[in-house]
Amino acid sequence: MASVTEAAAGRPGAREAAGTQVAIRRRRFTRSVVLQYLGIAAIVIWCLAPAYWMVVTAFRDVGYTFDTTPWPAHVTLDNFKTVFSTSLGNHFGRALVNSLIIGIATTAIAVIVGVFAAYALARLNFPGKFVVLGLVLGASMFPGVALLTPLFQLFTNIHWIGQYQALIIPDISFALPLTVYVLTAFFAEMPWELEQAARVDGCTPGQAFRLVILPLAAPGIFTAAILAFISSWNEYLLASELSGDRTQPVTVAIAAFTGSQPHQEPYTAVMAAGTVVTIPLVIMVLLFQRRIVAGLTAGGVKG
Repeated sequence: MASVTEAAAGRPGAREAAGTQVAIRRRRFTRSVVLQYLGIAAIVIWCLAPAYWMVVTAFRDVGYTFDTTPWPAHVTLDNFKTVFSTSLGNHFGRALVNSLIIGIATTAIAVIVGVFAAYALARLNFPGKFVVLGLVLGASMFPGVALLTPLFQLFTNIHWIGQYQALIIPDISFALPLTVYVLTAFFAEMPWELEQAARVDGCTPGQAFRLVILPLAAPGIFTAAILAFISSWNEYLLASELSGDRTQPVTVAIAAFTGSQPHQEPYTAVMAAGTVVTIPLVIMVLLFQRRIVAGLTAGGVKG
């Protein structure tokens, strides 16, 4: 009888203890979620604050260049007019065209070569396959500054300094490993049965590749093309030494901006030019972020 009474008396206490534990767990979970969101917000603000300040300064009157107001004030479009004006010796419009030429040529060659190289690495079995892939990835980690002097000497000897090919070929060397890596993972995820079925239906290996594999690999190819173009568009180190007045890309043109006064650094014009160059890339990445992430994570999970 006593044990039954104690058990009956103990049930409310056990329930209260269980309820207390649940409440503690909920508070801990809520605190953890809040801290995670605060951390994410801090990282986002830290990363986007320079871009935000660039845009604010781009629309600010030159007389208020160093104004510390954290929101748009003294708004004007004169800085963008200055960017595209040639009266001060700045040729930003021509530099944009040069960057497009270099970026498109680099992307096209890197993607075409990368598709065949990645297909061979993903589909074919040959001795040293993984060594080749490792060498390709290792080439992407080679510092550009170590290539600058030998490339400058080589292109000087063959009279390529200031020519488009002197900028396109080095950019390909940086974009191609990234393209091969992305597409190799993408091709490796595609089932062999599709290609085998095409062969059974009478397709040659080339026809199976062109009619079956390439259409299915379009998302990965598109992702690799975007990443290659961004890599070429943002390149500055080699372009600053290997380009000429006729072939300057936007990164070099912005660094060479001159102001209306001697020894004056045109901060607002530079910020306006940076906005013109950056905003299209940001929009492109935001529009195609799903494909970029899918291409980068292809082959990351097996099962």
